[in-house]
Amino acid sequence: MTAPRFTTLGCRLNAYETEAMRELSGAAGLGDAVVVNTCAVTAEAVRKARQEIRRLRRENPDATLVVTGCAAQTEPGTFAAMDEVDHVIGNTEKMQRTTWDRLARGPDFVGETERVQVDDIMSVTETAGHLIDGFGTRSRAYVQVQNGCDHRCTFCIIPYGRGNSRSVPAGVVVAQIRRLVDKGFNEVVLTGVDLTSWGADLPGAPRLGDLVMRILRLVPDLPRLRISSIDSIEADDNLMRAVATESRLMPHLHLSLQAGDDMILKRMKRRHLRDDAIRFCAEARRLRPDIVFGADIIAGFPTETEAMFENSLRLVEECGLTWLHVFPFSARPGTPAARMPQPDGATVKARAARLRAAGAARVAAHLDRQQGARHDVLMETPRMGRTPQFTEVRFAADQQEGAIVPARITGHDGVQLSAVPAG
Repeated sequence: MTAPRFTTLGCRLNAYETEAMRELSGAAGLGDAVVVNTCAVTAEAVRKARQEIRRLRRENPDATLVVTGCAAQTEPGTFAAMDEVDHVIGNTEKMQRTTWDRLARGPDFVGETERVQVDDIMSVTETAGHLIDGFGTRSRAYVQVQNGCDHRCTFCIIPYGRGNSRSVPAGVVVAQIRRLVDKGFNEVVLTGVDLTSWGADLPGAPRLGDLVMRILRLVPDLPRLRISSIDSIEADDNLMRAVATESRLMPHLHLSLQAGDDMILKRMKRRHLRDDAIRFCAEARRLRPDIVFGADIIAGFPTETEAMFENSLRLVEECGLTWLHVFPFSARPGTPAARMPQPDGATVKARAARLRAAGAARVAAHLDRQQGARHDVLMETPRMGRTPQFTEVRFAADQQEGAIVPARITGHDGVQLSAVPAG
């Protein structure tokens, strides 16, 4: 029997959930099917999803084509109207075993009236029912500890695709990480939609820092713990204590900053100001001098003037950012930002290019500073690994995949460091 084929668009959490769906569909015995796990973060993401669906239908004319993910959750009618699509499945339904069992039984069990299965995501209260072991490379595993978001940034559709914030209990997380360590994983990455909101819905309202400290205390054999994107204004005291004192917590934080101008931040309905971001980065660097920051920044948000954009551009230097994810503003129907005066497309494109150039300069400076440094490199492939700061390192000779290799940096090519094993 042909196994289902999966296409994943968008974020790391989507990729994690694709692996969970792969397990669920395999257990159900689903045969010739193509599943598209969509993203809704921008209008362009939805357009690409439709384009991908058409391509996959041409290549798989006889397969059952299932569309799921955030775009399916927020715009089910858009995909149900496509002739290429057989089923539209919501973000809750895609994680339920019964959904895949019914799909595997064929059209006699999933009639036309059930072709679209998308319920109210805001009513969902759990997120731990589909934990999987070992998603990622042979060296690094990703663990989803949180889903959804309680905030309503004016540019963002994701809360309507993911629902309200909900957390995986700490005991469940620790048990999973123990299993991953027993399987030989040397690094675990904590992921979520709004990671720093972890715990608010749990008894006693613990914070993300409490979870980090608990993992490091109760899983002493875990060599490396990494945190994915965080909202710096929600960083709690224990998280900062872990940054300062726990060498197994990697010195790399990706920050959801979005802009560097106070008026734009207010119009985005963000909860921090530019000085908050600068202060956070300075404090984190004081506590952990080798820390490196990444950040999300939107170029060309509605009403952004040149002076406002310059504030965002200066933030790259003032926060000491290295790894930039630059998003040209793209209006999402249904969001408040889509009703604001829209920016000129050429201006948005030019500002995004300037931000990316600033980011490239910061990366080059970071790579230059690594010359002669020694790092413990986690090998993702026989010749490529990453430093604790998440910088790619290339070796001329094969190393053991999944191992942590002490290395001396010998140079770089503008993108990757080069290194030799350090004796």
